[in-house]
Parts: sequence; structure tokens; C-alpha cells
Amino acid sequence: MTSSPPIVIVGAGVLGLCAAVELRRRGRSVVVVDPGETNASAVAAGMIAPAMEAAIDAASPAHAALLRAGRDLWPDFAQAAGIVLARRPAEWRGGDAAGMAARMRALGFQARLDGDRVVTDEDCQVDPGQALAAMRRTLGEAVVAGRVEAVARADDGWRVTTADRTLDAQALVLATGADGAPAGLPEAARRLIEAIQPIRGQIGITKQSLADHVVRGPGAYVAPMGPGAVVGATMEPGRRDTAPDAAAGERLLQAAWRVLNRTPGTLEVEWRAGVRGASSDGLPLAGAAPGGPGLFMALAPRRNGWLLGPLIGGVVADAIEGRAASPHARALDPGRF
Repeated sequence: MTSSPPIVIVGAGVLGLCAAVELRRRGRSVVVVDPGETNASAVAAGMIAPAMEAAIDAASPAHAALLRAGRDLWPDFAQAAGIVLARRPAEWRGGDAAGMAARMRALGFQARLDGDRVVTDEDCQVDPGQALAAMRRTLGEAVVAGRVEAVARADDGWRVTTADRTLDAQALVLATGADGAPAGLPEAARRLIEAIQPIRGQIGITKQSLADHVVRGPGAYVAPMGPGAVVGATMEPGRRDTAPDAAAGERLLQAAWRVLNRTPGTLEVEWRAGVRGASSDGLPLAGAAPGGPGLFMALAPRRNGWLLGPLIGGVVADAIEGRAASPHARALDPGRF
């Protein structure tokens, strides 16, 4: 008896790996094609932060509910994938603290106001390096190295071509970040991918510990990362370059010292830059892609890839299995454009 081809996922960032882990949990055979380069998921602080993100962006109630739903999936997903989920208070300092607290509460999040500080226990954090490595270990040999050169419809599925192999797939999931569309995609899917806006982001990793919980404020955040800290982050729409910018790094450091209310000191900082994608309405593209059966997307999370990873993985898995779309899935449907 011939076994069915696997589900092939193109891209090994947080969205691709979350989709693969979720499909594997459901008993599905998967292959993840990893181009092997540092992706934007590794250039991140790993914030699982619906309260802060919703307040900072003045999110709508529906968007805040989406972020909360993403957060709520994390404990079970983290346990299944071997990811360490750090539960710590998150704090906003300076700026309009009263306004931040009011926005959080209006959206249904708990927040405590203490002078010019707002503290919430709604948010948590993962270490992106540990989380990516844990998901790859969970998937084992299902992650293969290669850059997809072309895709094509084949029989009842898809054929995926890299430089050194050809893979037959019963379904194809595009989790390619801000990269361009592979050759052979249907025109409707290609247009959606080409419309994704690249956003460059720069962070700094320090060897010194600067805070024992996430601290945010105007212009910067500081969060624990391993034995040190992560300082971030820029958001530079339209840029695809990834060479660290010394001037941007210095501005982030100065803002971080102000947020911490500390005198600037000497730090050893490793600056990193990555490029993530965003759709025109700021919501990800997750679910069935237009233009052909068996084609799916897990793309364009803006700066909430880690927060929404398990939710997007579930949306994609549900679409592949033909399950009824949830309200959140309908909001992320690539066909909305």
C-alpha cells in the first residue's frame, strides 16, 4: 500500500515550525524545507504580549481578542514542543502611563497603575533561540535543508523543487516570511505575496543582565534573554537590508537607559537585524491561499509572529483538514484581499 505524500511547509521560521508541529500533533506527515539562513524569527525578543501589544497599537477589541486567543494557546503548545514559557510581569514606564493602563483595561486586560509605571501579568515570553531549536528537535528529520526553486501542481497535490531534490506534497504551506514568491505559484497567490510589505527590525543582545522582567517605554524595550538581555526594537517599513545600523543601535540604547531610568553604562552588544512581513491591514495571512487547491499560507504576522504562532499553526492545520473556520480564522483568511 502506497502512503500519501507529506504536507510540505516552505520556511522554518516560527510560523512554519508552529504549523508543522501542530500538524504532527494531529498525526500528519510533514516535511519542512529550511533555506538555512537566519530568519526574522531569530531576530526577536519572543514576546507573547497581548496586553502590551494591544495597548501600544491602540488595537480594536476584535484585534485584542485575537492576540489574547494566541496567548491562550501557548501553555499547551509550549509543553508539547518542549518550549520554555517564561511567565513574568511586563511593565510600561514613562510616557502616558495612565492612558496605557486605561487602554489595557478597556480591552479586558488586567493592569496595575503605580505612578508612571503600568504592570500587567497578562504577558509572557519565550527565548526565540530555545523555542526554534525545541520545535526542530520535535520535528527531527522532517526538517530538511534546501531553498525552493519552483513549485507546480501535480496530480492531486504539488511538486516542490529545490537544487538537489524534488518533493511531492499532498498540500503545500508557504511560510516564507518576507521573501518573494517561488516560481510556479498561481497568479492570485503570487500577487498576495508580492503585496507583503517588508519591515526591517533591529535588536541588540547584551551579555549583561539589565532587567528580570520585560520593561517597555517610549522608544525601546528591555527584556531578559538567557543570562543577558535583549534591547529593541526598530520597525523600518520598506527595508530589506540586514546589516546592523550603528546609529540606530545607539538610539535604541539611549532610549533603553531612559526606560530603565539608569545612567548609561558600558555594554557589550551584538546587534542583529531581520526582515518580517506585514499585510496592508496588519493581520497575518493564514489559511487556504487563492488560486489553487491544496495551497496554504502562514505569512505576514508583522511583529506578532511569536505571539500568534500556535494560533496560525492551528488555523492552517484546520484549513488543510477541511474543518469549519473559526472567527479568528476568517479574520486571517488570505482571500479577504
